[in-house]
Amino acid sequence: MLVELAIGDAYGAGFEYAPDKLIRDRNNLEGYIQHPKHDIRPGCYTDDTQMSIAIAEAMVSDEPWSREHLAQRFVTAFKRDEREGYAGKFYAFLQEIQNGEELLANIRPYSAKSRAAMRAVPIGIYPTVEMVIEHCTLQAKLTHDTPDGINAAIASSLMTHYCLYALGPTAELPAFISNWVPGQWREPWQGKVGSKGLMSAHAALTVVSRYSSLSDILKASIAFTGDVDTVATIALGAASCAKDITQDLPPVLYETLEN
Repeated sequence: MLVELAIGDAYGAGFEYAPDKLIRDRNNLEGYIQHPKHDIRPGCYTDDTQMSIAIAEAMVSDEPWSREHLAQRFVTAFKRDEREGYAGKFYAFLQEIQNGEELLANIRPYSAKSRAAMRAVPIGIYPTVEMVIEHCTLQAKLTHDTPDGINAAIASSLMTHYCLYALGPTAELPAFISNWVPGQWREPWQGKVGSKGLMSAHAALTVVSRYSSLSDILKASIAFTGDVDTVATIALGAASCAKDITQDLPPVLYETLEN
Protein backbone atom coordinates (compact mmCIF):
# COMPACT_ATOMS: atom_id res chain seq x y z
CA MET A 1 0.00 0.00 0.00
CA LEU A 2 2.63 2.55 1.02
CA VAL A 3 4.72 1.85 -2.08
CA GLU A 4 1.77 2.17 -4.43
CA LEU A 5 0.47 5.36 -2.84
CA ALA A 6 3.98 6.77 -3.06
CA ILE A 7 4.08 5.89 -6.76
CA GLY A 8 0.78 7.70 -7.27
CA ASP A 9 2.09 10.70 -5.37
CA ALA A 10 5.45 10.86 -7.17
CA TYR A 11 3.93 10.29 -10.61
CA GLY A 12 1.19 12.82 -9.96
CA ALA A 13 3.68 15.39 -8.69
CA GLY A 14 4.89 15.92 -12.24
CA PHE A 15 1.36 16.75 -13.41
CA GLU A 16 -0.15 18.68 -10.48
CA TYR A 17 -2.01 21.70 -11.93
CA ALA A 18 0.06 21.28 -15.08
CA PRO A 19 -1.17 22.37 -18.55
CA ASP A 20 -3.67 20.02 -20.18
CA LYS A 21 -1.37 19.49 -23.16
CA LEU A 22 1.42 18.18 -20.94
CA ILE A 23 -0.97 15.67 -19.41
CA ARG A 24 -2.23 14.55 -22.83
CA ASP A 25 1.32 14.15 -24.15
CA ARG A 26 3.11 12.61 -21.16
CA ASN A 27 0.55 10.70 -19.08
CA ASN A 28 1.65 7.33 -20.47
CA LEU A 29 3.28 5.64 -17.43
CA GLU A 30 6.64 5.47 -19.21
CA GLY A 31 8.31 7.12 -16.21
CA TYR A 32 8.21 10.04 -13.83
CA ILE A 33 8.48 13.53 -15.31
CA GLN A 34 9.80 16.87 -14.16
CA HIS A 35 7.06 19.36 -13.31
CA PRO A 36 7.33 22.46 -15.53
CA LYS A 37 7.46 24.80 -12.51
CA HIS A 38 8.28 22.84 -9.35
CA ASP A 39 11.76 21.71 -8.29
CA ILE A 40 10.72 18.25 -7.07
CA ARG A 41 12.89 15.72 -8.91
CA PRO A 42 11.16 13.00 -10.95
CA GLY A 43 10.49 9.94 -8.80
CA CYS A 44 10.44 11.85 -5.51
CA TYR A 45 7.29 11.76 -3.42
CA THR A 46 5.76 14.70 -1.55
CA ASP A 47 3.86 15.46 1.65
CA ASP A 48 1.08 13.02 0.72
CA THR A 49 3.45 10.10 1.22
CA GLN A 50 5.53 11.56 4.03
CA MET A 51 2.48 12.19 6.20
CA SER A 52 1.07 8.74 5.31
CA ILE A 53 4.33 7.25 6.56
CA ALA A 54 3.93 9.19 9.80
CA ILE A 55 0.40 7.80 10.17
CA ALA A 56 1.62 4.26 9.51
CA GLU A 57 4.40 4.62 12.08
CA ALA A 58 1.90 5.79 14.67
CA MET A 59 -0.32 2.80 13.89
CA VAL A 60 2.42 0.22 14.48
CA SER A 61 3.83 1.93 17.57
CA ASP A 62 2.83 1.23 21.15
CA GLU A 63 1.75 4.84 21.63
CA PRO A 64 -1.85 5.81 22.35
CA TRP A 65 -3.73 7.17 19.33
CA SER A 66 -3.78 10.74 20.58
CA ARG A 67 -3.49 14.26 19.21
CA GLU A 68 -0.17 14.70 20.98
CA HIS A 69 1.47 11.57 19.63
CA LEU A 70 0.19 12.08 16.09
CA ALA A 71 1.35 15.69 16.05
CA GLN A 72 4.81 14.57 17.14
CA ARG A 73 4.86 11.90 14.42
CA PHE A 74 4.10 14.51 11.75
CA VAL A 75 6.88 16.79 12.97
CA THR A 76 9.38 13.94 13.33
CA ALA A 77 8.71 12.67 9.81
CA PHE A 78 9.24 16.14 8.38
CA LYS A 79 12.35 17.02 10.39
CA ARG A 80 14.25 13.86 9.51
CA ASP A 81 13.62 14.35 5.79
CA GLU A 82 12.59 17.91 4.91
CA ARG A 83 11.21 18.04 1.41
CA GLU A 84 9.22 20.29 -0.83
CA GLY A 85 5.67 19.46 -1.85
CA TYR A 86 3.91 20.79 1.23
CA ALA A 87 1.76 23.88 0.82
CA GLY A 88 4.04 26.90 1.18
CA LYS A 89 2.67 28.22 4.46
CA PHE A 90 2.50 24.81 6.10
CA TYR A 91 6.04 24.01 4.92
CA ALA A 92 7.32 27.22 6.53
CA PHE A 93 5.31 26.44 9.66
CA LEU A 94 6.90 23.00 9.98
CA GLN A 95 10.34 24.51 9.54
CA GLU A 96 9.72 26.96 12.38
CA ILE A 97 8.37 24.56 15.01
CA GLN A 98 10.40 21.91 16.83
CA ASN A 99 7.89 19.38 18.15
CA GLY A 100 4.30 18.23 18.20
CA GLU A 101 3.46 20.40 21.19
CA GLU A 102 4.31 23.51 19.19
CA LEU A 103 2.28 22.23 16.24
CA LEU A 104 -0.84 21.85 18.37
CA ALA A 105 -0.32 25.18 20.10
CA ASN A 106 0.10 27.21 16.92
CA ILE A 107 -1.84 25.58 14.11
CA ARG A 108 -5.20 26.90 12.93
CA PRO A 109 -6.98 23.64 12.04
CA TYR A 110 -9.94 24.97 10.10
CA SER A 111 -9.12 24.01 6.53
CA ALA A 112 -11.25 21.89 4.21
CA LYS A 113 -8.35 21.17 1.86
CA SER A 114 -6.89 17.75 1.17
CA ARG A 115 -4.07 17.16 3.66
CA ALA A 116 -6.13 15.13 6.14
CA ALA A 117 -7.50 12.98 3.30
CA MET A 118 -4.26 12.34 1.46
CA ARG A 119 -2.61 10.82 4.56
CA ALA A 120 -5.64 8.76 5.65
CA VAL A 121 -5.23 5.74 3.38
CA PRO A 122 -3.35 3.49 5.89
CA ILE A 123 -6.03 3.98 8.55
CA GLY A 124 -8.32 1.69 6.57
CA ILE A 125 -6.32 -1.25 7.91
CA TYR A 126 -8.21 -1.13 11.22
CA PRO A 127 -10.58 -4.13 11.38
CA THR A 128 -13.97 -2.39 11.70
CA VAL A 129 -15.62 0.59 10.04
CA GLU A 130 -16.22 2.15 13.45
CA MET A 131 -12.53 1.94 14.36
CA VAL A 132 -11.54 3.44 11.01
CA ILE A 133 -13.90 6.37 11.48
CA GLU A 134 -12.82 6.97 15.07
CA HIS A 135 -9.09 6.94 14.30
CA CYS A 136 -9.47 8.92 11.09
CA THR A 137 -11.60 11.62 12.70
CA LEU A 138 -9.02 12.25 15.40
CA GLN A 139 -6.13 12.58 12.96
CA ALA A 140 -8.13 14.81 10.63
CA LYS A 141 -9.06 17.24 13.38
CA LEU A 142 -5.39 18.02 14.03
CA THR A 143 -5.18 20.07 10.85
CA HIS A 144 -8.62 20.00 9.16
CA ASP A 145 -11.26 20.29 11.86
CA THR A 146 -14.13 21.05 9.48
CA PRO A 147 -16.99 18.78 8.38
CA ASP A 148 -15.67 18.59 4.81
CA GLY A 149 -12.07 18.04 5.89
CA ILE A 150 -13.07 15.21 8.22
CA ASN A 151 -15.49 13.58 5.78
CA ALA A 152 -12.93 13.59 2.99
CA ALA A 153 -10.43 11.83 5.25
CA ILE A 154 -12.97 9.25 6.39
CA ALA A 155 -13.97 8.50 2.79
CA SER A 156 -10.32 7.98 1.85
CA SER A 157 -9.64 5.58 4.69
CA LEU A 158 -12.89 3.65 4.12
CA MET A 159 -11.92 3.05 0.50
CA THR A 160 -8.88 1.16 1.75
CA HIS A 161 -10.94 -0.70 4.34
CA TYR A 162 -13.50 -1.81 1.75
CA CYS A 163 -10.82 -3.03 -0.66
CA LEU A 164 -8.59 -4.68 1.93
CA TYR A 165 -11.37 -6.65 3.62
CA ALA A 166 -13.08 -7.49 0.31
CA LEU A 167 -16.45 -6.14 1.41
CA GLY A 168 -17.72 -6.24 -2.16
CA PRO A 169 -16.74 -5.54 -5.77
CA THR A 170 -15.00 -2.21 -6.29
CA ALA A 171 -17.80 -1.17 -8.65
CA GLU A 172 -20.05 -0.97 -5.57
CA LEU A 173 -17.60 1.13 -3.55
CA PRO A 174 -19.53 4.43 -4.05
CA ALA A 175 -22.63 2.87 -2.50
CA PHE A 176 -20.60 1.70 0.49
CA ILE A 177 -19.06 5.13 1.06
CA SER A 178 -22.51 6.73 0.76
CA ASN A 179 -23.73 4.57 3.64
CA TRP A 180 -21.14 6.03 6.00
CA VAL A 181 -20.15 9.48 4.76
CA PRO A 182 -22.51 12.33 3.74
CA GLY A 183 -22.12 13.46 0.15
CA GLN A 184 -22.92 12.75 -3.49
CA TRP A 185 -20.53 9.80 -3.70
CA ARG A 186 -22.71 7.77 -6.07
CA GLU A 187 -22.31 10.43 -8.77
CA PRO A 188 -19.03 10.09 -10.71
CA TRP A 189 -16.60 12.97 -10.37
CA GLN A 190 -16.09 14.96 -13.56
CA GLY A 191 -13.70 17.74 -14.49
CA LYS A 192 -10.73 19.38 -12.83
CA VAL A 193 -9.93 18.56 -9.21
CA GLY A 194 -9.46 21.58 -6.96
CA SER A 195 -7.74 21.88 -3.61
CA LYS A 196 -10.62 20.70 -1.41
CA GLY A 197 -10.28 17.30 0.19
CA LEU A 198 -13.75 16.18 -0.86
CA MET A 199 -12.80 16.78 -4.48
CA SER A 200 -9.73 14.55 -4.34
CA ALA A 201 -11.51 11.83 -2.39
CA HIS A 202 -14.48 11.88 -4.78
CA ALA A 203 -12.26 11.72 -7.86
CA ALA A 204 -10.26 8.84 -6.35
CA LEU A 205 -13.47 6.98 -5.54
CA THR A 206 -14.63 7.40 -9.14
CA VAL A 207 -11.52 5.87 -10.71
CA VAL A 208 -11.20 3.01 -8.22
CA SER A 209 -14.81 1.99 -8.83
CA ARG A 210 -14.63 2.46 -12.59
CA TYR A 211 -11.36 0.79 -13.65
CA SER A 212 -10.02 -2.71 -13.07
CA SER A 213 -6.25 -2.18 -13.18
CA LEU A 214 -3.79 0.03 -11.32
CA SER A 215 -2.37 1.34 -14.59
CA ASP A 216 -5.75 2.53 -15.80
CA ILE A 217 -6.56 3.99 -12.38
CA LEU A 218 -3.31 5.97 -12.33
CA LYS A 219 -3.74 7.36 -15.85
CA ALA A 220 -7.37 8.26 -15.16
CA SER A 221 -6.42 10.01 -11.91
CA ILE A 222 -4.00 12.25 -13.78
CA ALA A 223 -6.41 12.89 -16.64
CA PHE A 224 -8.77 14.80 -14.35
CA THR A 225 -6.17 17.64 -14.17
CA GLY A 226 -5.69 19.82 -11.10
CA ASP A 227 -4.63 18.36 -7.74
CA VAL A 228 -3.94 15.01 -9.34
CA ASP A 229 -1.11 13.81 -7.11
CA THR A 230 -3.52 13.63 -4.18
CA VAL A 231 -6.12 11.82 -6.30
CA ALA A 232 -3.51 9.28 -7.40
CA THR A 233 -2.19 8.82 -3.87
CA ILE A 234 -5.61 7.96 -2.46
CA ALA A 235 -6.68 5.87 -5.45
CA LEU A 236 -3.55 3.72 -5.74
CA GLY A 237 -3.26 3.24 -2.00
CA ALA A 238 -6.79 1.84 -1.80
CA ALA A 239 -6.75 -0.04 -5.10
CA SER A 240 -3.50 -1.80 -4.26
CA CYS A 241 -5.49 -3.70 -1.60
CA ALA A 242 -8.30 -4.84 -3.91
CA LYS A 243 -8.46 -8.43 -5.13
CA ASP A 244 -10.48 -7.52 -8.22
CA ILE A 245 -8.02 -4.90 -9.46
CA THR A 246 -5.04 -6.03 -11.55
CA GLN A 247 -1.74 -4.96 -10.01
CA ASP A 248 -0.01 -3.99 -13.25
CA LEU A 249 1.95 -0.80 -12.66
CA PRO A 250 5.01 -0.70 -14.96
CA PRO A 251 8.26 -1.88 -13.32
CA VAL A 252 9.92 1.45 -14.15
CA LEU A 253 7.68 3.22 -11.63
CA TYR A 254 8.90 0.90 -8.88
CA GLU A 255 12.53 0.92 -9.97
CA THR A 256 12.87 4.70 -10.22
CA LEU A 257 10.80 5.68 -7.19
CA GLU A 258 13.04 7.18 -4.52
CA ASN A 259 13.96 4.76 -1.74
